[in-house]
Amino acid sequence: MAMRLDHATDDLEETHEINVTPFIDVMLVLLIIFMVAAPLATVDIAVDLPSSSAEPQRKPDKPVYLTVKPDLSLAVGDDPIARDALAGALAAATGGNKDERIFLRADRVVSYGDVMEVMDALRSAGYLKVALVGLEIRDNK
Repeated sequence: MAMRLDHATDDLEETHEINVTPFIDVMLVLLIIFMVAAPLATVDIAVDLPSSSAEPQRKPDKPVYLTVKPDLSLAVGDDPIARDALAGALAAATGGNKDERIFLRADRVVSYGDVMEVMDALRSAGYLKVALVGLEIRDNK
């Protein structure tokens, strides 16, 4: 049995359309990769947090300063305090006003984690308004 191959009677037609489904799949994968990678790219920026060149803000008449010393001891104003007495010392310094802003100062050698522990202690004591204090860089113009 011999079969006759006749290309002229083929029912298949050529299509001149581009199949964009694989292109869309690749673009979606690239979009997801860039969306995940973009926030991670900002982690490598070197910052020096203790100094600031921002415009100094007006301070209250009697600001309440909480200082974290290099040995991780605390002081409210000029008075050294124990960590477990922080809430009581702040209540005495603010007159019990939990809405008063606390100015938090930390030495340059104090680690970020230790500063966060003090901020957590402030939050648990009910003081939610905390301002971080840094060195002011003045331009000589």
